[in-house]
Amino acid sequence: MTTPTSCVYVTHLVAPKHGSTEAECEDAVTVLPGHPHDYMLREPLTAGVCDGATESALAKDWARLLSRSAAEQAMASPDLLAGGTGFEEFASEAVSQWEPWLGQYTQARHEEGRPLKWYEHTKVAEGAYSTLLAVRIDPDADSHSKPTEPSWRWRAAALGDSCLFHLRDDQLAQSFPVESVEEFGTTPDLFGSRNHDVALLARRSRFTEGRCGTGDRLLLMTDALAAWLMSAQDQEDAVKQLLEFAGPEDLGGFNNWLNGLRDRGQLRNDDVALVRIDFEGR
Repeated sequence: MTTPTSCVYVTHLVAPKHGSTEAECEDAVTVLPGHPHDYMLREPLTAGVCDGATESALAKDWARLLSRSAAEQAMASPDLLAGGTGFEEFASEAVSQWEPWLGQYTQARHEEGRPLKWYEHTKVAEGAYSTLLAVRIDPDADSHSKPTEPSWRWRAAALGDSCLFHLRDDQLAQSFPVESVEEFGTTPDLFGSRNHDVALLARRSRFTEGRCGTGDRLLLMTDALAAWLMSAQDQEDAVKQLLEFAGPEDLGGFNNWLNGLRDRGQLRNDDVALVRIDFEGR
């Protein structure tokens, strides 16, 4: 008799709002390790999903830096997403990366003959802002004592309204940190590139954890798509539509589907990021 084991498949799709280019997209995703989406993953994985705030300067750049920092540091420190001092240390390290990056950006602009204008200096001085959703997934140690029930443990931290959805039997079992569509607003909590009050960032962040078994899925997404899913009259059908997109080759169809929702007034015209994580038995 073969002992069952479990594996994870993960993919992500990022699409700009209608009328914008990929280069202008202010949503960012980092998934580690960086295997192809059809790779059978059995080791820990991490993901950072960020939605840059349009009203701040260089929001897309800060979202990319923050998502990468979250995924890298969550991979290096398993307890980071439990909160406390570990999360504060992550926040401090992420913020410390901004000034060196900004110095390089400013120098590059100067060398290209298009230095920052006076009004850009004013906006840059205010800092860049982004939401943050960070997730780490580990093979569950309890699975060793129950080999017929392979499972995975996940932890998540969120600041703002980028969301995690736990699906079981393709039904919504849990949403985090937003639990109802009425909670989506125009001013979510944001992670500032110049906010050195890391204790405040940690207090404003929310933390949770759970377990996934064979057949479960986690969907991570930025606010516009999350609000669409939570407001759908037929949530089962909405989930079914989302699950049509399983790999990077589906990006064109994903964009067309998003634009169809926008044309029908069902989806706000905003950038969209989606991470899909499937738990399978072997």
